[in-house]
Amino acid sequence: MNTIKNNIENELIIKNSKFITLLIKIESIDEVKKHLEEAKIKYPKATHYVYAYILGDIKRCSDDNEPSNTAGAPILNVLEQSNLNKVLAIVIRYFGGIKLGAGGLIRAYTKSITEPLKSVSLISLVPAKKIEIEADYTNEKQLNYILRDSIIIEKSFDQKIKYIVLVKNTDIENLSIHNYKIISDEFIEEKKSS
Repeated sequence: MNTIKNNIENELIIKNSKFITLLIKIESIDEVKKHLEEAKIKYPKATHYVYAYILGDIKRCSDDNEPSNTAGAPILNVLEQSNLNKVLAIVIRYFGGIKLGAGGLIRAYTKSITEPLKSVSLISLVPAKKIEIEADYTNEKQLNYILRDSIIIEKSFDQKIKYIVLVKNTDIENLSIHNYKIISDEFIEEKKSS
């Protein structure tokens, strides 16, 4: 499983229609709406704003008024076949006056996503769990040491210390913590040892 290292933009002209592809690395569903709104501002008056994304186990796509399954589904298919995750693809189309037909649309949207993927740098992702840990203040130093290779998302202080942490699945068995609660399954970037 991979994600893209950097966001990328690509443009193709197919039978007078302009297809602008944005490949964007995402971490949350909220970012999808934000990036779509930004695309509509940056590329006003486009005929279609087609998109597909994969975030964890969530996969969605939209044809944005192109004929059903001729735009969003082909883009999503390419993302899946490329083994990508945490990625949003937006293809902005400016209609050029020549109708492409269903087969032509599928080929055009497929090409609009496969072309930029040829030049994008990828980062490996590994399965992880988002967990919640509660501990006494006396255990804070030890807990910080145990979680040194994990990603601490949130740390709050009340009657106890509460951590929200991302831990690789391969590391979770080695945690010497017995009282944690799994919140969700996630994917995190695999860090290369130096």
